[in-house]
Amino acid sequence: MRKTLFKIHSWLALAAMLPLLLISITGAILVFKSEIDGWLMPQKHFAVANTEQRLSLDTLTERIEQRYPEHVIAAWEVFDNDTADRVYTIKKGTEDWYKFHVNQYTGETLSEPVSTTHYITDFLVELHYTFMLNDLDSLPGQTGTVLGFFFALFLLVLGVTGLVIYRKFWRRLFTLRWRATLQIVLSDIHKMTGVFGSPILIILAITGGYFNYAVWYHEVIEHADEEHPVVMDKQHSANLSLQSLMDDSRTQIDSFKPTFITLPHEGDDHITFWGEVDSSNPLFSEYGNMVTYNRDTGAHMSNWDIREVAFGWQLIDSFRKLHFGYFAGLVSKIIWAVIGLSPVWLAGTGFYLWYVRSRRKKASKRNRRAQTQHKRAYS
Repeated sequence: MRKTLFKIHSWLALAAMLPLLLISITGAILVFKSEIDGWLMPQKHFAVANTEQRLSLDTLTERIEQRYPEHVIAAWEVFDNDTADRVYTIKKGTEDWYKFHVNQYTGETLSEPVSTTHYITDFLVELHYTFMLNDLDSLPGQTGTVLGFFFALFLLVLGVTGLVIYRKFWRRLFTLRWRATLQIVLSDIHKMTGVFGSPILIILAITGGYFNYAVWYHEVIEHADEEHPVVMDKQHSANLSLQSLMDDSRTQIDSFKPTFITLPHEGDDHITFWGEVDSSNPLFSEYGNMVTYNRDTGAHMSNWDIREVAFGWQLIDSFRKLHFGYFAGLVSKIIWAVIGLSPVWLAGTGFYLWYVRSRRKKASKRNRRAQTQHKRAYS
């Protein structure tokens, strides 16, 4: 079985090497997405908190709708610190999404609406998950998402098979035979890197694969018999006060803090406030709780408290922090970035070892063939 797994591990690594290198490098960069955004565009990313309170959502919404009448607000990322709010819109008469930054304390728009892949880190997110293949007219709509899922699956298999093949790794875990041949040295480094990195790589593979599967399921299964509606105007009642609803959401769930708002833009969507709650679980995400209101009447419809749901849902909610590695601040981010780059070294050493073995096998076959011909010549 070990030989079979070794062959599977080797050939799968060769087949998926280039896509996994791309995923690895972009993923390691995206661990620091927030920091990179703040560094590259501080004038857009940061809002100056010159007052103690945010402006009302209703005031901000009114100003945005007056400035961009050709856009419909579809989602809103809420911040109560020096990070500027991010507003996501859909251009009327299209399915095209845009985003821009707004100072929640003054109402000043800090950037113009641009596509959701306009900024370098947003482009890298799309490249990381879909290889930028979803928007190609020559391919089906979710081709990149499906490929991303399968390459995540390949990474999972590589991690598991590597651990099984080297299941007795502890015997030489910290032993590097530096004075041996280059092949042996690289083999030791390859094994050590794989053993240390595989647990985290398996986590990244499972969580990343789930994200791609969730997107594919939503687009292909849930919308199998329907197209995305073209938005012509806001889909919720203009008489509703978003600020009043957000204030009420804080009372619906104990310690609830809104972090993201989705407004209806397709199907039977309603107004939902996503947020975080106080918890001893460091893996609960900042979007793991929901309070939903009727888009026509504003009546409260439902709550979702991550602390009270089944373990399976809590596990899925933890995927966000586990995938991006920010559950323990900068320390976990650095670890995730370093381990996330390990496939680069594993690919390099693994390819070299495969190449050396292939040359030796070919040389061995030539020698056996020559010996056979020699024997026949003198028989």
